[in-house]
Formats: sequence, structure tokens, C-alpha cells
Amino acid sequence: MNPAYEARTQEYRAFIEDYLANWYARMHTQPQKPLFDAVEYSLLAGGKRLRPIMAFEFCRMCGGDWKQAAPFAAAIEMVHTYSLIHDDLPCMDNDDFRRGRPTNHKVYGEAMAVLAGDALLTDAFAAASSARLPRPEDMATAIGVLSECAGSLGMVGGQVLDILSEERVLSEQEVIDIQTRKTGALIRAACVLGVIAAGGSEAQTAAAAQFADALGMAFQIRDDMLDVIGTQAEMGKGVGADQGKNTFVRLYGLEACGQWVRKYTDIALNRLDTFPDSEYMRDLSQSLTTRRT
Repeated sequence: MNPAYEARTQEYRAFIEDYLANWYARMHTQPQKPLFDAVEYSLLAGGKRLRPIMAFEFCRMCGGDWKQAAPFAAAIEMVHTYSLIHDDLPCMDNDDFRRGRPTNHKVYGEAMAVLAGDALLTDAFAAASSARLPRPEDMATAIGVLSECAGSLGMVGGQVLDILSEERVLSEQEVIDIQTRKTGALIRAACVLGVIAAGGSEAQTAAAAQFADALGMAFQIRDDMLDVIGTQAEMGKGVGADQGKNTFVRLYGLEACGQWVRKYTDIALNRLDTFPDSEYMRDLSQSLTTRRT
């Protein structure tokens, strides 16, 4: 990647790291500090910060000051982190490692891990509601986007479908139904909320949603591939955990999955034609769908 791409990525990541740290730092005097310790253990553990970066960049591409998207970017990352904490629990995926460290419940216990996830989900809406929008009336739409993408029709719904699928082999459409909700929904929220933060047009909102849907598919298929071809050192978590699960690799095999990744990436890139300055997002899309981590 070129230096300009790397510099912007680092700027976005540094900004959201500081924003998230400051959000909870002001609460440290409260008596429930063990809760904040558990929250920050997972929330501030690094990671790609993909979703905040997308919110920032779509805001910028729509002509806004990208920092105005920070409340939405933080909210999405809070929801994403809560989902990881709960996903790792013994009653769910029962994982011991996340991002190269013991999972939250391994450090703080199952009860505190559940409560940390609950806090992050709820606090996400407090963060989102603090945004200052070019059109204040868009706040209701923004909260609706976040709620739908995170809830029963989005990520939680996808997780439910995933659980219900464990005892049988799924069709292609059933796997797509899971992944467009479980993974794709929060990517869609990030892109659309970035447009809203900038006061973007309906055409830009639609293009951002279509981009997100296609990229989310490419991202998830690549993730399924990495569970087979990646290593624990590269991934920062256990690999091979999805063997026997209803993944795209199980449906199509690795070679066909590579073709699907390229197909959906191309669809996503075509949707970026709506935006006049999309070079960074194009580079980001390519990096995500060819990644090794």
C-alpha cells in the first residue's frame, strides 16, 4: 500500500483509540470500576478498527469532517466488541483466545463478561446519540440504522440462525442469510452512518449500503478461508474452529471461495463510483479481501 493510505489508516485508528479510551476514562471514579476494567480489556485490545475506519471514510467521501462521525464509529465498535465477548463465552463458541490474548471470560469470569457485553451494547447508544449532525432530524434515522443492524434483524438475528444451523448442513441461501446478518450488518451500519454524519444524499446512502453488503460477503468468505489456511500466530485466535460448521468453504471449497471473494469485491468497488474520491476505500477493500489476518 502507498504511504498516503498507511498514513490515513493510522490517523483513523489513533483517533478512534483515543476516543474510546476517553469515553470510559471519565467513568473510572465510579464504584463499578471492575466493570470498566472488563470492558476496556476487550474494547481497547486493538484490532483492525475496520468499522470505525469505514464510518470515518464514508463521512469524508460525502464531504463531511470525518471526525464528526466519531460518536457513530465508537458506537459501532462498542457493539462489535460486545458481540465478540459474548461470542467467546462457553455457551456460544467457547473460545479461549481473542486477538492473541485470553478471552474476556477467561480473565474476568463469565458473569462479568456477560455484563461487560451488556454495558458495551447499551453504552453504544449513548455514544451515538452524542453525535452532532448537519441535519439534526437525521438522528432518529441513525439510531434506527444502528438498532436494526445490531439487533434481531441484523447481527443478533444472524447469530441465532448460526446456532440453529449447527445440527444440519445448510443451503447456499441459508449460509448467506446468516452471514449478511452476523457479519455484514455492522459493516452496513458503519458505511451508512458515515454518510449520515456528513449529511449525505439518498443516492450516497444507497450506494454505501450496497457497497457494504457486497464487501461484507467478500470479507466473510475470506474469513472462512483463513480459518482453514491461516495460523494461530497470524490470526491471534484459534483456527480450524469452524470445521464442520456451515461456512462458505464447506459449501464451495477453497478455490471456488477465492472466486466468490473476487466477485463480491468487484461488486463493492463498482458501488464506489458514486463517490468522487474513493481511492482510499478501494485500497482498503482490496486489502481486506486478500488479507492473511
